[in-house]
Amino acid sequence: MDQRLILVTLLIRLGVAAAISSVLVRARRFRVLLFREERTAAEKVEIAFIVGTPIMLGVLIRHWVPSFLAADISFEGAILIGIIAGRLAGPVGGALVSLPALFWGEWLTLPMNVFAGLLAGWLRHLAPEREAIWSFSPLFDLSIYRWIRRSIRKSLIDWQTSFFFLILGLEFIRIQLHRAWPRRIFALDSANLWVMLAVYAGTVMAVAIALKVLNNVRIEMKLEQQERLLLQSRMEALQSQINPHFLFNTLNSVASLVRRDPDSARQMIVKLGNILRRLLRKGDAFVPLREEMEFLDDYLDIEVARFGHDKLKVVKELEAASLEHLVPSMILQPLVENAVKHGFASKVDPGSIYIRSRCADHRIVLEVEDDGVGIPASGSSASSGTGIGIVNVTERLQVVYGDTAEITLESQPGRGTLVRLVLPMLQAEEMGGSVAGAIYEERAKTSR
Repeated sequence: MDQRLILVTLLIRLGVAAAISSVLVRARRFRVLLFREERTAAEKVEIAFIVGTPIMLGVLIRHWVPSFLAADISFEGAILIGIIAGRLAGPVGGALVSLPALFWGEWLTLPMNVFAGLLAGWLRHLAPEREAIWSFSPLFDLSIYRWIRRSIRKSLIDWQTSFFFLILGLEFIRIQLHRAWPRRIFALDSANLWVMLAVYAGTVMAVAIALKVLNNVRIEMKLEQQERLLLQSRMEALQSQINPHFLFNTLNSVASLVRRDPDSARQMIVKLGNILRRLLRKGDAFVPLREEMEFLDDYLDIEVARFGHDKLKVVKELEAASLEHLVPSMILQPLVENAVKHGFASKVDPGSIYIRSRCADHRIVLEVEDDGVGIPASGSSASSGTGIGIVNVTERLQVVYGDTAEITLESQPGRGTLVRLVLPMLQAEEMGGSVAGAIYEERAKTSR
């Protein structure tokens, strides 16, 4: 084979390895499996088929287009599958990528690739820590002196060096098999020493480049996970901020009933017990709107008993389809509390609170409206509403949804106030049941 053709093939092969890796990481399922260190046997086999399928197609292309030898990276692919998925996936992947070669009579390809995948899988199993796998580089140490000192100090060759020599050793075996039976296994070969050194280096670089692409995606996913955890922490901090304020006002409402209506006070204490049980469920950052309304009913029963059924009326206009969608826990209670406290506390005449929900354009629209005293014109924005409730809700929406949610406040002095929330519908089941993941995905779509 022409020496220049071999060198060009080696360069193109690096591009093929990078291209296949880049295509694989675009698949959501593969990203999930790649990020998960502990996998079941079925998931390991799944990785072997996901990675092996495009590599197997490359082997077919080599036979269909004889001048395009760079398309065949089955040997490197078997090593890659073994090193990222283990001892089971390595042989399975090696067998899969070898199937087209068997059709053309290259029967030594199957045992060679299965053996390569198995050894790579065993080396993964022997790694002292999983991160060592992803930090592999063919330039393990440019200083021979430092490498010798480190090896002597450890008394053993480290994992990175072992993987480096494993690839070289397997490539040496493959080339020797090709020289003995050239029609039974494919390999790049040359009588020129420098070209052969390039062949060995190209094999190592192809595996290293593929691992580098996959590792970059893992790092990106780790950063996303950390951002999700930070988001969850901020959500919990804001929710814990509203709880003491809410409990203080609720206890005051119950206290006002103790002397003048003990029977109602006892009923309200039962309602308060239900509320406290809900507040103790700190893990429920999101709940179905139906559950949020049940919680709100207990709170409103306390407020109605406090003000009197003849002075405070609650009207609910809820669309049935909206009740099953997820909303932030306790997102409506601060708005209702704000309406009671600032809308009716100083009002003599009876008043009403209207709570509405509906679905529109893949959004959930929630409204809390009162016909109380209203807010002065100077405080008509959502962020400048009176009390901690409006401010807390506004900040929670910003933390949770970013720019994908809206809050508007409309108020007319003497006629009442309307607060409207427009929230995206979260499809948590598509994110493996993770609500935080669904939120992050929704925010990421908006930022693109």
